[in-house]
Amino acid sequence: MQLTDTIPGDAAVRALGAELAGVAIAPGDADYDRARAVWNAMIDRRPAVIARCLNVSDVRTALSFAREHGLPIAVRGGGHNVAGNAVCDGGIVIDLSPMKGIHVDPRARTARVQPGVTLGELDRETQVFGLATPTGLISMTGVAGLTLGGGLGWLARRDGTTCDNLLAAQVVLANGDVVTAGADDDPDLLWALRGGGGNFGVVTSFEYRLHPVGPHVLAGAIFHRGGDAQEVLRFYRDFTADAPDELTVNAVLLTAQEAPFLPPEAHGTPALALALCYAGDPERGERVLRPLRALGRPLADLVAPMPYTALQTMFDAGYPPRLQNYWKSSYLDGVPDAAIDVALDGARRMTSPLSSFYLEPMGGAMARITPDEAAFGHRDAAFDFNILSVWSDPAESDEHMAWTRALWEAMQPFASGGVYVNNLGDEGADRVRAAYAPDVYDRLVSLKDRYDPDNVFRMNQNIRPSRADLSPPA
Repeated sequence: MQLTDTIPGDAAVRALGAELAGVAIAPGDADYDRARAVWNAMIDRRPAVIARCLNVSDVRTALSFAREHGLPIAVRGGGHNVAGNAVCDGGIVIDLSPMKGIHVDPRARTARVQPGVTLGELDRETQVFGLATPTGLISMTGVAGLTLGGGLGWLARRDGTTCDNLLAAQVVLANGDVVTAGADDDPDLLWALRGGGGNFGVVTSFEYRLHPVGPHVLAGAIFHRGGDAQEVLRFYRDFTADAPDELTVNAVLLTAQEAPFLPPEAHGTPALALALCYAGDPERGERVLRPLRALGRPLADLVAPMPYTALQTMFDAGYPPRLQNYWKSSYLDGVPDAAIDVALDGARRMTSPLSSFYLEPMGGAMARITPDEAAFGHRDAAFDFNILSVWSDPAESDEHMAWTRALWEAMQPFASGGVYVNNLGDEGADRVRAAYAPDVYDRLVSLKDRYDPDNVFRMNQNIRPSRADLSPPA
C-alpha cells in the first residue's frame, strides 16, 4: 500500500467519530489546537484528523480509516519525544493518551499498562506496593515511546533499561491483526519492541517486570561552581567507573537558576550538578557516596533519603512543555581530560540559560543484556552524552541550534559512533542506523519486512523495509 496525502472530507471524519468509543477531532474543532500540540514547541503540525482512542477496537478503526483514505499515520502516547513524531501533517494521529489503565500484580511483581500512561502515573501505582520498573528521568514522559526506544534512568544500572523489563505486549499490526508479543507467543516481535521503536505496530498494552524500590531512596543533587567543574568532572569520571550497580550519578552542566538552596551570587552563573540515586541499602549508600560528597566546595548538597516518586519528578521543572527544544546526542567511549575541557568550553559558550547537557553513565545490569535479548544496543558505551538546548523565543532558534551543533561536533572525537534512539531528533536514516549494531539493524529490517512491509508506521525513527519502491519517510 502506498500512502498519499488525501485529506478526508467532513462527512468521513464524522463517520469515523461515530464508530469510535473515543472522539475524532478535525481542523476547526474547539479542541484541535490543544490536541495537536506536543511537548516540543518547535513542532507545529496540522493533522487531517486526530482519533482519540479509548480501546483496542478504536485503534483498529482508526488504522482502517487511514488505510481507506491513504493517510500517513502518527501514533501518540505521551507526546514527549523531542522529534515530535507523535503528530503529522495532513494525516491521522492515533492518539492513545486517553488509554490510562494500570494493573499491578504485587505477588507476581508485574504491571500491565496501557500506552497513554506517563512515568509519573505508573510510579504512583507501583509504589503503593513498594515496586517499580526502570523508567526515565522526566515524569511527564509517556511509557510507550520510552519503552519502545529503550528507557534510560535511575534504575537502569541496577535493573536494566525499561525495554529489558518488558515481558509482553499486545500489538495492533499494520493489517489490523491483534497479536501478543511475548517469550512464548512471538519472541521475535518482543525482541524488536525492546528498542526498535514504533516501527512494528501500535502497542496497546505493556507488561513489565517490577522490582522492589523505595518507598525512599538516597537521592538528590550536589551543586558545584562552574569554576570547579574540571576538578569535579575528573573525579566523577573515575568515581563512576567503579560505582556499584545501585548507584547512578549524572553530571549536568547548566546555568544556575534562582533557587533558595543556592547562594544569590551563583544565580545565573555556570554550574555543575551531580544528580544521583542510590537504589539500595541507604546506610551502604551513605558510605559509597562519602568521597563524592566530600569533594571540593559544593554550593549545595541536597542528597538525602526521599520518596522514589519525588526523585522521579526532580527534573520536571527544568523541562516544562511548550518551549523550543533541540537536542544532539552521542554515546561516548570515555571522558578523558581532553573531553572534559571541550565540554567545559561548550558550557562557557552556552547561549540559553535554559539549556544544559549531561553525562549519564552506562554499564551495570544493562550492559549484561545480550543482543539476542533486546534490539536496544551499544551497551558497551561508557556514557550517554546529550545536549538539551531549550529556549522560549522562536526568533532565537538559529543561535541556539548553532551552539548545540558546535558542541556536539567538538565532542565527536570522543564518541563511539552510536546514539540512543530516544534522544534523536529529525536527523536522517544514517543516524537511525547509528542507534543499532549493523547485525541488529539488519534483523530489524527483516522484521519490518514481516510485520510492516509497506512502512505504514513510518512517523518514527524509521527502520525502512527492504522494498525499494517505497517513498521516503514523511
